[in-house]
Amino acid sequence: MSDIAPENSGEFPRTERTRVTRKPDRGSYDRELIYGILDQAFVCSVGFVVDGLPFVVPTNYVRVGDRLFLHGSTASRLMRTLGSGAPFCLNVTLLDGIVFSPTATGHSVNYRSVVVMGKAEVIESPDAKLAAMRDFVDYVLRGRWATVRRPSEQELKGTMVLAVPLVEASAKVRTGFAVDSDEEYAGSAWTGVLPFQWTPGEPLPDPRGKPGIPVPANIQRYSRPQ
Repeated sequence: MSDIAPENSGEFPRTERTRVTRKPDRGSYDRELIYGILDQAFVCSVGFVVDGLPFVVPTNYVRVGDRLFLHGSTASRLMRTLGSGAPFCLNVTLLDGIVFSPTATGHSVNYRSVVVMGKAEVIESPDAKLAAMRDFVDYVLRGRWATVRRPSEQELKGTMVLAVPLVEASAKVRTGFAVDSDEEYAGSAWTGVLPFQWTPGEPLPDPRGKPGIPVPANIQRYSRPQ
């Protein structure tokens, strides 16, 4: 059973598979929040089952509107399984901080996470596959597609592109400090939050690259989301 969201709702429906049951106050089905988390990351973990055995595989993705696109080798177990229509679960997590508590068991992390349940559809059209590949490249670095060689026909044939309609999704977010009782703060341990932020380092030029090409501004000032 699921709670049917109103037409044009800003929330995903709460289904039995996506409803947050542990710490439900941290759960959210807000479409804008979920899309914001997905757009900041670009690596997800995909869980699926093959012959009764569970697998979890990290892979890249891109969100385009109300769909996620995945891509990989046509020989990939992940892509073959998802391309067959098998159900799967996809997770993205952003670490925002370490929470230091006055008790050993009270330590935690601040995070934003998304879980997507669904089935994938194989993109067969060469033009649609090429458009998805462009979206992948520009999702990682906006404007990059225009500066690099495009996939060859052979490369496109060897690549499977999957579309995942975003139908069932939920977010879970933790913020703030430790939740221990006031009495626990009588000790001498430092308590608080150590924030984490994903920031790029100094660009390292490929030694095989053409000498003298300056680092593009969109790499020098890289940030997420793009």
